[in-house]
Amino acid sequence: MPRYVAFLRAINVGGRFVKMAELAGHFHALGHTDVDTFIASGNVIFRSRSRSATALARLIEDGLAPLLGYRSETFVRSEDEVRALAQRASAQQTAYRASVAPQGGVNVALMTLPLSPAQAVALAALRSELDDFSHSGTEVYWMCKSKQSDSKFSNAVFERKLATKATFRRTSMLERLAGRLRAQPGEA
Repeated sequence: MPRYVAFLRAINVGGRFVKMAELAGHFHALGHTDVDTFIASGNVIFRSRSRSATALARLIEDGLAPLLGYRSETFVRSEDEVRALAQRASAQQTAYRASVAPQGGVNVALMTLPLSPAQAVALAALRSELDDFSHSGTEVYWMCKSKQSDSKFSNAVFERKLATKATFRRTSMLERLAGRLRAQPGEA
């Protein structure tokens, strides 16, 4: 069975708290196997018979809503996609390192669909002295040249200006997650 990672939006922030053991139990209840959580921000590694990450994301969202008591948008990537994503984010971080303060870095927005031309224009309009962006497929790479708290950019700004839902992850977290995936056997 293929292995996936579900990135859940708004888990353990803004009053939406769930223990990772409980979240793993919910994934088991939804019929997934080899469930493991990664840090307490809604990252779940699991196996599923499904071959469609998009369909799987919708099934997880719909299945988790009554169990959590709220809807958490879910972005599913295969383990190969997560490894490639971590590699791209790491390369972006390395490329920007010369212009980034020690506390700056690259974060990745995971989305359901690639940006439309209008959304790409809206994203470009968000560039500032501190913030730059690139995008590839269903991911946007946000390079913040300083502390994120110094920036006027946020997930809320992103979602409002681009009229889409997303969840952001740090490059360092994605690198550690890719390492975890490499350390565990791939196919069962």
